[in-house]
Amino acid sequence: MNREIITLQDFIGMQLIYTYDNGWEYEIYIKNANKIDYRIHSGIVGGRWVKNQTVNLIELAPGIFKVVWTEPTGTDVSLDFMPNENKTHGEIFFPKWVDEHPEITVCYQNDYLEQMHEAREKYSTYPKTVVSEFSTITVKRQRGSNDESVINQAPYSGMVEDIRTKKI
Repeated sequence: MNREIITLQDFIGMQLIYTYDNGWEYEIYIKNANKIDYRIHSGIVGGRWVKNQTVNLIELAPGIFKVVWTEPTGTDVSLDFMPNENKTHGEIFFPKWVDEHPEITVCYQNDYLEQMHEAREKYSTYPKTVVSEFSTITVKRQRGSNDESVINQAPYSGMVEDIRTKKI
């Protein structure tokens, strides 16, 4: 039985997989009060994964949480989570260069920070492409805080099912 997620302390440590209405599938691990790890399973930057992204994390109301950050690519992200309703709303602000050259970002970002910064300087940033979508949470697991094993490898075909069935 899933217990309700009411407070920020309940939310920290959650591993969530969610599918946007446009079909893109993302995974996030709320590592602690100011860090997340994530993988992108499908979409224009499917295959990308990141560890220790600094975020602003707040409780908007009981059971409703906002996670906001700016990536080294210049992409801005704002996600609202309603885990008890299995819903999210996300707004992603992709710089023009990411929209035009998404393949540059499809990597383990932590190993390519210099390349992300170089691309941000080399290519156009504006106009940004705004993706504003609702999504459905399809996997929701409490993993505890600061667990480096939650997201520790690149996404692969079938990974979401392996997570869903707790093979990984």
